Amino acid sequence: MSTWLITGCSTGLGRALASAVLDRGWNAVVTARDPETVSDLVDAHPQTALAARLDVTDPEQVRAAVGAALERFGAVDVLVNNAGYGYRSALEEGEEDAVRALFDTNVHGATAMTKAVLPGMRERRSGAVVNISSIGAQLCPPGSGYYAATKLALEGLTGALRAELAPLGLVAMAVEPGGFRTDFAGRSLTGTSTVIDDYAPAVDARRKENDRVHGTQPGDPELAARAIIDAVTSPEPPALLLLGSDALQAAREINEARRRELEAWAAVSESTDIREG
Repeated sequence: MSTWLITGCSTGLGRALASAVLDRGWNAVVTARDPETVSDLVDAHPQTALAARLDVTDPEQVRAAVGAALERFGAVDVLVNNAGYGYRSALEEGEEDAVRALFDTNVHGATAMTKAVLPGMRERRSGAVVNISSIGAQLCPPGSGYYAATKLALEGLTGALRAELAPLGLVAMAVEPGGFRTDFAGRSLTGTSTVIDDYAPAVDARRKENDRVHGTQPGDPELAARAIIDAVTSPEPPALLLLGSDALQAAREINEARRRELEAWAAVSESTDIREG
């Protein structure tokens, strides 16, 4: 029986994924900063669900959550690093403590969780690490540069990890959702209190108080959960899984624009090689 450890299960994609895993009869370590928010999932699946208190920025809670998973189920087969949140700010407006906290959760927290489960996965030569990124990593929208940077960092780590794990029979993959009807653009979204008027034309529409996206996103978290499970359990899990037609369309447009620019500057790129003789 497969055992999944999923971070950030109180709402949204993490909760939908935990529910989908449990509905398949698999084990799930369902984590949240407040375990009471996931108690209903555990009550509905008392034999296969374990609630664990987890703030991914707390090393002791990371160790305790993984330890509880191993004690109860014997192994962690799939780690899903889903815990994270958004932060809206022009780069110059970014508040140092808030930006550090953002990276601590979105990047360092995921890294700590991954390092905690990898020894067991390596010993068994079996396992998967799934890192939830965002199409924002490709779009880099104005006003979301710090958030995009955390997801770009996470994807860079995931790409290297995938190559490091492949010879061991393990898998790492990144997931880029588009807009889904979760709390990401609502309760989970934060923003700077520092406002510089010069950035208003580029940034104001995306400030939390002006954002009107919440509740109108096209993506269904339950369908996203099924897609992630299908990808993880497929014979060849992808390196990058896009979720949502909006994410797919954005990626296609971005890749085409990058291709055109790459070719436009190809001669300059090639001109920097040392010419012998």
